[in-house]
This record gives sequence, C-alpha cells and structure tokens, in this order.
Amino acid sequence: DDKASVDVIAAEACPRYLGRIVKGVNVKAETPLWMVEKLRRSGIRSIDPVVDITNYVLLELGQPMHAFDLNRIDGGIRVRLAEEGEKLTLLDGQEVELTADTLVIADHAKPLAMAGVMGGEHSGVNGETQDLLLEAAFFNPIAIAGRARNYGLHTDSSHRFERGVDYNLASTAMERATQLVIDICGGQAGPVTNVTAEDKLPEAATITLRRKRIEQVLSLTMADNEVTDILVRLGMDTEASTEGWTVTAPSYRFDMSIEADLIEELARIYGYNRLPVRTPAAATPLAKAPESRMAIRDLRRQMIARGYQEAITYSFVEPELQKALDPEREALPLLNPISADMGVMRTTLLTGLVSAASYNLKRQQPRVRLFETGLRFVPEADGLKQIPTLAMLVCGNRLTQGWSEQEAPVDFFDLKGDVEALLARGGNAAAYRFESAQHPALHPGQTARVLKNGEPIGWIGALHPATQKKVGVKQPLFVAELDLEAIRGIAVPEYGDISKFPEMRRDLALVVEQSVQVDQVFDGIRSVAGDYLTKLNLFDVYVGKGIDPDRKSLALGLTWQHPSRTLTDEEVNNSVEAVLAHLSESIGATLRG
Repeated sequence: DDKASVDVIAAEACPRYLGRIVKGVNVKAETPLWMVEKLRRSGIRSIDPVVDITNYVLLELGQPMHAFDLNRIDGGIRVRLAEEGEKLTLLDGQEVELTADTLVIADHAKPLAMAGVMGGEHSGVNGETQDLLLEAAFFNPIAIAGRARNYGLHTDSSHRFERGVDYNLASTAMERATQLVIDICGGQAGPVTNVTAEDKLPEAATITLRRKRIEQVLSLTMADNEVTDILVRLGMDTEASTEGWTVTAPSYRFDMSIEADLIEELARIYGYNRLPVRTPAAATPLAKAPESRMAIRDLRRQMIARGYQEAITYSFVEPELQKALDPEREALPLLNPISADMGVMRTTLLTGLVSAASYNLKRQQPRVRLFETGLRFVPEADGLKQIPTLAMLVCGNRLTQGWSEQEAPVDFFDLKGDVEALLARGGNAAAYRFESAQHPALHPGQTARVLKNGEPIGWIGALHPATQKKVGVKQPLFVAELDLEAIRGIAVPEYGDISKFPEMRRDLALVVEQSVQVDQVFDGIRSVAGDYLTKLNLFDVYVGKGIDPDRKSLALGLTWQHPSRTLTDEEVNNSVEAVLAHLSESIGATLRG
C-alpha cells in the first residue's frame, strides 16, 4: 500500500508524472536471454535487470522510464527547475553544474536526475538496491530540447522527449514495466501516484480535410470510403462533413497538425507508385511594375554601367569599425555572435564596404568601385528600425590603366557625378540638392548632405583621416549612403513639343563671395529668367590672380528657346538684365571685368 510522494512544481514543463514503489526486488537476478538479445540487436548493452527493463520498455512502447533506489530518496519526489549552480553527478560519472532553465527530478534535499536526459549516480539502482521507485512522465519537448547538448550529452531518452512522446502512454508503460520487474526480479508493487495538470497537456489535433484539396495535391480523386478506411486504420477518429472530413488525431500521432499532414498519410498508405504523374498548372499573373517606381534591378544596372561592382556583405559587423564609421549611434549587440568580428548589427552599410575596400587594396587592386543595397538596423525608442539603403565607395585610380589616359586618383566630384547620374535616372534631378555639412566620420571640407525637396536622404564625402587610420586604409576613400526608398521614385514621362526654333545663349562670369553655393545662384537665375530658359550650367570656377581672395568667379551658360517662334535679342537681353539685377541684390554678385 506504500504510495510515492510526488510534488510537481514545474507543471508547465512536466504536465504528467507517474511514480510507483516496488519493494523487495532482487536486482541480482539474471536478465532473460530473450531480453538481453533484443537489447543487443538494438545496440544497447545489458547492465542489470532493472535498467534492462526500462530500456526494453523504451524500445517496445517508446516511453522513456527511470528507476530510483527508493532508500536514497529523502522525503519524496519534487519535479522542479534547477537552482543556478546546483551540481549533479550523472550515471556516467560526469559531474555537471546545472543552469536555472534545466528541469530536474529532485527529492526534498538534492537533485536526483536531469529530467528526460539521464539519472543521477547517487539515486541510481545498484547491487544493494531492494526497493524501487519507478518513474514514467511526459515532459514538454520545449523544456527538454537542447538541454542534453548544453551539457555535452546525447541519450535515447532526450532523443525521444525532444521529438515528442505520446502524452497518454506513461500509464501503459508503468504497468508493463511493473509486470516485467515482478516477473524477473520479484517484489511487491504499490499503487501508482499520478500527478497530472490536464490544462498543461497537449490537445489532440482536430483537422479539417477537404476532398478538393486531396485532388489538388495528389492529382487523384479518392473514393470517400477509401479515405475513411485509411484514416481509421491509422487510428484517426473521422467524422464526415459536407466538404470532406473532420479528423481527430490520436495522442501518439503528435506529428499530425495540419491538413497537409493527413494528405501525406493518404499518399503513403495509398502508395506513391500508384499516384498519377501530372504537370502542375497554376495561374501565375505577372507582378505589377509601377511606372513611378524604379526597380532595384534597374538601379543595379545603372551602377554597373558606371563601372561599379555589387558587394554583398554581412549584416553583422565588427563593433570597433562600426563605432568609427557611425559614432553617434549605438549599434544593437548580438546575444550569440558568430565571432568577435560580427558582434553588432550594422547601422550603416559603409562598414561592410570599407572592409571590402581594405581587403582589395591590401591585395594590390589599384581601382575599387563598390556598391551595395541592403538594410541597416537603427535602434530607436520604439524598437529596431530597418532602413533599405544604397551605399557606394570609390578609391584608387579614376580610370583603368590604358595608353590613352593619364593615371589620376578619384576625388569627391567623381563620386558626386555618379550620385547625380543615379538621381537623374528618375527624371527629377531638380528635386535633389547637395548641401555642405559635417559628419563625425567624414572629412570636414569634403562632406555634403543629400537633400530631396529639402528633406535629408543621405550623405556623400571623403572618409576623415582619423577614421581612415582606425580602419587601416592609407589612401582616400570616398563614400556615399542614400535612403533607397527616397531615390526609387521616378517622374512619369510626359510628352512635350520639341521646338524647331533656334536657341539663344548668353555666358556670364559672375564674381560672388566664397561662401555662396552654386545652387543659390541657380535658384536666383531660374526665379527671374522667364519660362523660356531651357538650359543652365556651370562650366568654370576661377579663384586666383585678379580676383579678391574672399571671392570666386563662376562662369555660367544660360540658354533660352521659345517653342513657337524665334526669340529676339531684346527679349534675351532683358532677361539677362533681370538676372544680373536680382543676383546683385540677393547675393551681391557682380559681373567680372
């Protein structure tokens, strides 16, 4: 009548625990030859009759079990999570230091076994054991998964529990093990203590199976009675419905959860070789390609056409390099990085491109032109923001080596020209501006903020010499980073008449303050030059002899053209006078003498 005392504290991890006391057993009895041979053929060595019985039940029914020496248990069984740093010597003699997420079978004083993995040496059955406590339980696979590997272990028990065990099997296994113990070792068995948290046990899956779906997946129309027969023979409870069947899987079929699982079983039992071979047919409409949005592939082609090569770098980057290139942002650290060089998520794509450029330059590549499209990961107060971005990098020679061209290094304006060409690809180049700015990782005299309709969308500039030193590159690197979504907008083409009348051009040499930006001059000209100004370009900048050191000379070309008649000199001269008057008043510009 002795009953095991069981207290399940971690019911979420162990919804069902069965224990039974068996007294007066003879552990020195000989294991029957048929059992020894069965175990041997299954690759398991015979140890003693009690251990052999638990191993045999595992093979026979699929339920892992364990037997404790009852006299080595203090107070009763407690199923709980281990305390951090608690130690346990396992049956193989290995002492492990348990972590707080490890489920253990313990008594009132100490841990006895690592639940679902391996028993402890102290409470294990030995040659002096007379009384047993048999254990059969259902452990949540999530609570067992990975625990054995964390301690460098791999056992049959952990292998089963990780992949799933029938949650209704423990009672049958307990009775079968008890019978074998009494038959082989003798003794008397007490009642079973069953501690079950019904609300924590898995629920039998109820799945809707449709006739049309069977035909669609298997290209076969199966008779209703054949489908029902196969499912019933597999142990499923089936109930017919208008569209097919409602199927409840038995507890031992924990691999059944969705309709496709049932269809796979039908195909398996029906016979794969009997299934017809048909070419699948499906409606595959073309994805919409909005005319007002540039495809990523077109952007890549544009970059390749300008001599760039696409790079694909890791999103995980080296923390120090990340800090050097984006010192104002705190990158998101990884909990389990692949290596020390991949410890944080990139907040800028330049981290990967600079590393790639450094790698190529160290291998005597004289000319590097790289670009990358991808996500950068910026931590914000409301979470991690993932921003699609385009990054560009140039260094080395401007052109490939050849007899017709002199070697010259790239500069800021080479990269700026490539960026402008890319922005002009959308047909709305006037929406973009380059504004002198400061960036902690870029050269203070060669840095610009890229604006679209007044809103910042990126940066362009040369790496700061101090940053170059940190990343281990000696020659200048010129980089750009742009918001990808902002530059993908395309102005929808509109028809415009082509004038057959001649153009009229005037060249102006204006002297302005050094601080005046060309965009200011352009904006001033366009505001007063009239509707027929068709072209405006800067073709020379002069600073030196004959010019005040605080001023510079800008040579501009202005072109007018009327769509339906020839413009007169007087009209053009009036426009030029209006331009000069406005620029003189707004920015203090004068004509160069």
